[in-house]
Amino acid sequence: MTFLSWLAVVTVSFFVLRLVPGDPVDIYINQMNINASGDVKALYRAAWGLDRSVIQQYGIWLFGFLTLNWGDSFVLGKPVLSILSAGLRWSAAIGITGFALALITGFCLGYAAALRPRRIADKLSRALAVGGQSLPAFAVGLILLWVLAVKLQIIRPFSGGNVENLLLPILLVAFFSTGSISRITRAAFNEVAAAPYMRTAVAKGHSQASALWFHGRRHAVIVLMAGIAPDLAWIVGGTAVSEVVFAVPGLSERLIAAVTTRDYPVLQSYLAIIAFWIVVGLQLAGALRRHLDPRLREAL
Repeated sequence: MTFLSWLAVVTVSFFVLRLVPGDPVDIYINQMNINASGDVKALYRAAWGLDRSVIQQYGIWLFGFLTLNWGDSFVLGKPVLSILSAGLRWSAAIGITGFALALITGFCLGYAAALRPRRIADKLSRALAVGGQSLPAFAVGLILLWVLAVKLQIIRPFSGGNVENLLLPILLVAFFSTGSISRITRAAFNEVAAAPYMRTAVAKGHSQASALWFHGRRHAVIVLMAGIAPDLAWIVGGTAVSEVVFAVPGLSERLIAAVTTRDYPVLQSYLAIIAFWIVVGLQLAGALRRHLDPRLREAL
Protein backbone atom coordinates (compact mmCIF):
# COMPACT_ATOMS: atom_id res chain seq x y z
CA MET A 1 0.00 0.00 0.00
CA THR A 2 2.85 2.38 0.81
CA PHE A 3 4.53 1.68 -2.51
CA LEU A 4 1.27 2.15 -4.43
CA SER A 5 0.67 5.49 -2.74
CA TRP A 6 4.20 6.61 -3.57
CA LEU A 7 3.84 5.35 -7.15
CA ALA A 8 0.59 7.28 -7.65
CA VAL A 9 2.19 10.52 -6.47
CA VAL A 10 5.32 10.22 -8.60
CA THR A 11 3.29 9.19 -11.65
CA VAL A 12 1.02 12.22 -11.44
CA SER A 13 3.95 14.55 -10.77
CA PHE A 14 5.89 13.13 -13.75
CA PHE A 15 3.13 13.91 -16.23
CA VAL A 16 2.26 17.26 -14.64
CA LEU A 17 5.91 18.34 -15.06
CA ARG A 18 5.60 17.68 -18.78
CA LEU A 19 2.64 20.09 -18.93
CA VAL A 20 4.64 23.00 -17.53
CA PRO A 21 5.41 25.49 -20.35
CA GLY A 22 9.01 25.68 -21.47
CA ASP A 23 11.25 23.35 -23.49
CA PRO A 24 14.40 22.25 -21.59
CA VAL A 25 16.43 22.30 -24.81
CA ASP A 26 15.36 25.84 -25.78
CA ILE A 27 15.97 27.12 -22.25
CA TYR A 28 19.43 25.54 -22.10
CA ILE A 29 20.43 26.87 -25.54
CA ASN A 30 19.25 30.38 -24.65
CA GLN A 31 21.18 30.33 -21.36
CA MET A 32 24.33 29.14 -23.11
CA ASN A 33 23.90 31.70 -25.92
CA ILE A 34 24.19 28.98 -28.52
CA ASN A 35 23.07 29.74 -32.06
CA ALA A 36 21.66 26.28 -32.63
CA SER A 37 19.93 24.89 -35.67
CA GLY A 38 17.09 22.42 -35.65
CA ASP A 39 19.53 19.52 -36.06
CA VAL A 40 21.51 20.60 -32.98
CA LYS A 41 18.32 20.82 -30.94
CA ALA A 42 17.35 17.36 -32.15
CA LEU A 43 20.70 16.02 -30.96
CA TYR A 44 20.14 17.51 -27.51
CA ARG A 45 16.66 15.98 -27.33
CA ALA A 46 18.01 12.59 -28.34
CA ALA A 47 20.85 12.80 -25.80
CA TRP A 48 18.41 13.73 -23.03
CA GLY A 49 15.82 11.14 -24.07
CA LEU A 50 13.21 13.75 -24.94
CA ASP A 51 12.72 12.34 -28.42
CA ARG A 52 10.88 9.35 -26.97
CA SER A 53 7.20 9.30 -26.06
CA VAL A 54 6.21 10.49 -22.59
CA ILE A 55 5.19 6.93 -21.65
CA GLN A 56 8.61 5.62 -22.63
CA GLN A 57 10.33 8.42 -20.72
CA TYR A 58 8.28 7.57 -17.64
CA GLY A 59 9.10 3.87 -17.82
CA ILE A 60 12.82 4.52 -18.27
CA TRP A 61 12.89 7.04 -15.41
CA LEU A 62 10.89 4.85 -12.99
CA PHE A 63 13.06 1.79 -13.61
CA GLY A 64 16.19 3.91 -13.24
CA PHE A 65 14.98 5.52 -10.03
CA LEU A 66 14.14 2.19 -8.43
CA THR A 67 17.58 0.84 -9.39
CA LEU A 68 19.35 4.00 -8.13
CA ASN A 69 20.21 5.13 -11.66
CA TRP A 70 18.58 8.53 -11.54
CA GLY A 71 20.07 9.80 -14.77
CA ASP A 72 22.16 12.91 -15.40
CA SER A 73 21.22 16.54 -14.93
CA PHE A 74 20.43 18.31 -18.20
CA VAL A 75 22.34 21.42 -17.13
CA LEU A 76 25.23 20.13 -15.00
CA GLY A 77 25.78 16.85 -16.82
CA LYS A 78 26.42 15.11 -13.48
CA PRO A 79 24.55 12.13 -11.97
CA VAL A 80 21.39 13.30 -10.22
CA LEU A 81 22.02 10.92 -7.34
CA SER A 82 25.32 12.61 -6.48
CA ILE A 83 23.82 16.10 -6.90
CA LEU A 84 20.92 15.44 -4.55
CA SER A 85 22.99 13.40 -2.10
CA ALA A 86 25.27 16.38 -1.54
CA GLY A 87 22.38 18.57 -0.39
CA LEU A 88 20.19 15.89 1.16
CA ARG A 89 22.23 15.63 4.34
CA TRP A 90 21.73 19.33 5.02
CA SER A 91 18.02 19.28 4.19
CA ALA A 92 17.43 16.10 6.19
CA ALA A 93 19.26 17.50 9.21
CA ILE A 94 17.16 20.68 9.12
CA GLY A 95 13.82 19.02 8.44
CA ILE A 96 14.04 16.01 10.74
CA THR A 97 15.65 17.88 13.64
CA GLY A 98 13.24 20.79 13.31
CA PHE A 99 10.27 18.44 13.21
CA ALA A 100 11.52 16.50 16.24
CA LEU A 101 12.02 19.74 18.14
CA ALA A 102 8.51 20.88 17.21
CA LEU A 103 7.03 17.55 18.35
CA ILE A 104 8.74 17.64 21.76
CA THR A 105 8.14 21.34 22.38
CA GLY A 106 4.57 21.31 21.07
CA PHE A 107 3.60 18.23 23.05
CA CYS A 108 4.96 19.63 26.32
CA LEU A 109 3.42 23.03 25.66
CA GLY A 110 0.06 21.46 24.82
CA TYR A 111 0.11 19.50 28.06
CA ALA A 112 0.92 22.63 30.07
CA ALA A 113 -1.82 24.57 28.25
CA ALA A 114 -4.40 21.89 29.06
CA LEU A 115 -3.27 21.70 32.67
CA ARG A 116 -3.53 25.48 33.22
CA PRO A 117 -6.10 26.94 30.81
CA ARG A 118 -5.85 30.67 30.04
CA ARG A 119 -2.42 30.86 31.70
CA ILE A 120 0.94 31.67 30.14
CA ALA A 121 1.42 28.30 28.43
CA ASP A 122 -2.07 28.39 26.94
CA LYS A 123 -1.62 31.94 25.65
CA LEU A 124 1.80 31.12 24.24
CA SER A 125 0.39 28.05 22.51
CA ARG A 126 -2.38 30.11 20.93
CA ALA A 127 0.06 32.84 19.85
CA LEU A 128 2.38 30.31 18.20
CA ALA A 129 -0.54 28.69 16.39
CA VAL A 130 -1.80 32.04 15.06
CA GLY A 131 1.70 33.18 14.18
CA GLY A 132 2.46 29.95 12.37
CA GLN A 133 -0.63 30.41 10.20
CA SER A 134 -0.27 34.13 9.49
CA LEU A 135 3.41 35.11 9.47
CA PRO A 136 5.53 34.64 6.34
CA ALA A 137 8.38 32.21 6.87
CA PHE A 138 11.07 34.40 5.34
CA ALA A 139 10.12 37.30 7.63
CA VAL A 140 10.34 35.12 10.74
CA GLY A 141 13.70 33.84 9.52
CA LEU A 142 15.04 37.37 9.14
CA ILE A 143 13.77 38.27 12.63
CA LEU A 144 15.54 35.24 14.11
CA LEU A 145 18.69 36.25 12.28
CA TRP A 146 18.47 39.84 13.52
CA VAL A 147 17.78 38.90 17.16
CA LEU A 148 20.14 35.96 17.66
CA ALA A 149 23.00 36.92 15.34
CA VAL A 150 22.96 40.74 15.27
CA LYS A 151 21.51 41.91 18.57
CA LEU A 152 22.42 39.12 20.98
CA GLN A 153 25.38 37.83 18.91
CA ILE A 154 24.83 34.33 20.24
CA ILE A 155 25.66 32.63 16.96
CA ARG A 156 27.52 33.28 13.71
CA PRO A 157 25.18 31.72 11.14
CA PHE A 158 27.32 32.33 8.03
CA SER A 159 30.85 31.96 9.40
CA GLY A 160 30.48 29.48 12.26
CA GLY A 161 30.55 25.70 12.29
CA ASN A 162 27.92 23.28 11.06
CA VAL A 163 25.90 23.53 14.29
CA GLU A 164 25.69 27.31 14.07
CA ASN A 165 24.80 27.14 10.38
CA LEU A 166 21.94 24.74 11.11
CA LEU A 167 20.58 26.26 14.31
CA LEU A 168 18.52 29.08 12.80
CA PRO A 169 17.01 26.94 10.00
CA ILE A 170 16.03 24.30 12.56
CA LEU A 171 14.40 26.92 14.80
CA LEU A 172 12.52 28.35 11.83
CA VAL A 173 11.13 24.94 10.83
CA ALA A 174 10.18 24.16 14.44
CA PHE A 175 8.49 27.54 14.95
CA PHE A 176 5.81 26.95 12.33
CA SER A 177 4.92 23.44 13.54
CA THR A 178 5.07 23.93 17.30
CA GLY A 179 1.87 25.97 17.52
CA SER A 180 -0.37 23.57 15.62
CA ILE A 181 1.08 20.55 17.43
CA SER A 182 0.54 22.20 20.82
CA ARG A 183 -3.12 23.02 20.03
CA ILE A 184 -3.84 19.45 18.88
CA THR A 185 -2.16 18.11 22.03
CA ARG A 186 -4.04 20.56 24.23
CA ALA A 187 -7.39 19.48 22.76
CA ALA A 188 -6.53 15.81 23.32
CA PHE A 189 -5.54 16.36 26.96
CA ASN A 190 -8.71 18.41 27.51
CA GLU A 191 -10.80 15.45 26.37
CA VAL A 192 -9.16 13.31 29.02
CA ALA A 193 -9.45 16.04 31.68
CA ALA A 194 -13.23 16.05 31.23
CA ALA A 195 -13.55 12.26 31.58
CA PRO A 196 -15.15 10.80 34.75
CA TYR A 197 -12.12 8.66 35.59
CA MET A 198 -10.04 11.84 36.00
CA ARG A 199 -12.24 12.90 38.90
CA THR A 200 -11.82 9.44 40.39
CA ALA A 201 -8.04 9.63 40.06
CA VAL A 202 -7.94 13.04 41.77
CA ALA A 203 -10.27 11.77 44.50
CA LYS A 204 -7.82 8.94 45.18
CA GLY A 205 -5.15 11.47 46.00
CA HIS A 206 -3.36 11.95 42.68
CA SER A 207 -2.52 15.50 41.69
CA GLN A 208 -4.23 16.98 38.65
CA ALA A 209 -0.90 17.16 36.82
CA SER A 210 0.13 13.54 37.44
CA ALA A 211 -3.36 12.17 36.73
CA LEU A 212 -3.64 14.11 33.47
CA TRP A 213 -0.20 13.00 32.33
CA PHE A 214 -0.73 9.36 33.33
CA HIS A 215 -4.16 9.00 31.73
CA GLY A 216 -3.85 11.47 28.87
CA ARG A 217 -0.45 11.07 27.24
CA ARG A 218 -1.34 7.94 25.25
CA HIS A 219 -4.55 9.51 23.96
CA ALA A 220 -2.71 12.72 23.09
CA VAL A 221 -0.13 10.83 21.05
CA ILE A 222 -2.87 8.96 19.17
CA VAL A 223 -4.70 12.18 18.32
CA LEU A 224 -1.46 13.92 17.36
CA MET A 225 -0.45 11.15 14.98
CA ALA A 226 -3.82 11.45 13.26
CA GLY A 227 -3.39 15.19 12.68
CA ILE A 228 0.26 15.27 11.76
CA ALA A 229 -0.09 15.19 7.94
CA PRO A 230 -0.07 18.99 7.35
CA ASP A 231 3.11 19.32 9.39
CA LEU A 232 4.84 16.63 7.35
CA ALA A 233 4.15 18.69 4.24
CA TRP A 234 5.19 21.92 5.94
CA ILE A 235 8.57 20.43 6.86
CA VAL A 236 9.36 20.29 3.15
CA GLY A 237 8.34 23.89 2.46
CA GLY A 238 9.81 25.19 5.69
CA THR A 239 13.13 23.52 5.03
CA ALA A 240 13.25 25.03 1.54
CA VAL A 241 12.54 28.54 2.84
CA SER A 242 15.08 28.24 5.65
CA GLU A 243 17.78 27.06 3.24
CA VAL A 244 17.19 30.08 1.00
CA VAL A 245 17.04 32.60 3.86
CA PHE A 246 20.13 31.29 5.65
CA ALA A 247 22.12 30.25 2.55
CA VAL A 248 22.33 26.58 3.52
CA PRO A 249 23.61 24.37 0.66
CA GLY A 250 20.67 21.98 0.80
CA LEU A 251 18.35 20.64 -1.88
CA SER A 252 16.49 23.92 -2.39
CA GLU A 253 19.34 25.67 -4.19
CA ARG A 254 19.50 22.94 -6.80
CA LEU A 255 15.71 22.68 -6.95
CA ILE A 256 15.25 26.37 -7.81
CA ALA A 257 17.79 26.09 -10.62
CA ALA A 258 16.09 22.91 -11.87
CA VAL A 259 12.68 24.58 -11.98
CA THR A 260 14.10 27.51 -13.95
CA THR A 261 15.82 25.27 -16.51
CA ARG A 262 13.18 22.50 -16.57
CA ASP A 263 15.83 20.01 -15.48
CA TYR A 264 13.44 17.05 -15.44
CA PRO A 265 15.76 14.39 -13.96
CA VAL A 266 16.52 16.57 -10.93
CA LEU A 267 12.90 17.66 -10.45
CA GLN A 268 11.47 14.17 -10.79
CA SER A 269 13.93 12.64 -8.36
CA TYR A 270 13.37 15.44 -5.85
CA LEU A 271 9.59 14.99 -6.00
CA ALA A 272 10.01 11.23 -5.59
CA ILE A 273 12.10 11.77 -2.45
CA ILE A 274 9.52 14.18 -1.00
CA ALA A 275 6.68 11.77 -1.81
CA PHE A 276 8.60 8.99 -0.08
CA TRP A 277 9.09 11.18 3.02
CA ILE A 278 5.41 12.06 3.31
CA VAL A 279 4.03 8.60 2.50
CA VAL A 280 6.41 6.81 4.88
CA GLY A 281 5.78 9.43 7.58
CA LEU A 282 2.02 8.88 7.34
CA GLN A 283 2.46 5.11 7.42
CA LEU A 284 4.67 5.30 10.51
CA ALA A 285 2.19 7.61 12.21
CA GLY A 286 -0.62 5.17 11.41
CA ALA A 287 1.40 2.23 12.69
CA LEU A 288 2.08 4.06 15.96
CA ARG A 289 -1.63 4.84 16.36
CA ARG A 290 -2.53 1.19 15.83
CA HIS A 291 0.12 0.14 18.34
CA LEU A 292 -1.22 2.51 20.99
CA ASP A 293 -4.94 1.99 20.30
CA PRO A 294 -6.09 -1.67 20.16
CA ARG A 295 -9.46 -0.56 18.75
CA LEU A 296 -7.77 0.48 15.51
CA ARG A 297 -6.11 -2.93 15.19
CA GLU A 298 -9.46 -4.67 15.70
CA ALA A 299 -11.07 -2.48 13.02
CA LEU A 300 -8.65 -3.76 10.34
